[in-house]
Amino acid sequence: MKLNWGTGIVLAFIAFIAFIMYFVILASTDNSADHDLVTEDYYKEELAYQNEIDALANAKTYASQISYIRVDEGLEISFPKEMNYNEIEGKVSLYRPSNKHLDFDFPISLSNKHLLIPDKRLLDGRWDIKIYWNYQDKDYLIKKSITY
Repeated sequence: MKLNWGTGIVLAFIAFIAFIMYFVILASTDNSADHDLVTEDYYKEELAYQNEIDALANAKTYASQISYIRVDEGLEISFPKEMNYNEIEGKVSLYRPSNKHLDFDFPISLSNKHLLIPDKRLLDGRWDIKIYWNYQDKDYLIKKSITY
């Protein structure tokens, strides 16, 4: 069989399509790229989004006063000094983009200006953290991405 330029072009197209299909199948069946992009209660959270926007606006004045420090015992979160820590209540949500089974909420229960999240709950890597607290009937929210 003699190979002419028309046959060569058809074979090149077939080889290119096979090459692309190989990578599409490889990418869609690879479990290491299986990341969750949204939370389980996506629609419920969407309805409460305006409250979240208001809480973010309230927290802008305190954003620079909230600090995160990694200590030997875990992650220490410090709250603003002008707030009475006995009146602060809320929760800290930690979201791991690469594994939803590691996500957890931690209630804010303060005996001083600092909240400690134990080291055994946190793995090294990227975490999305939401600090939601209520102080004197006003909601506050700070969102950050941290590397632990």
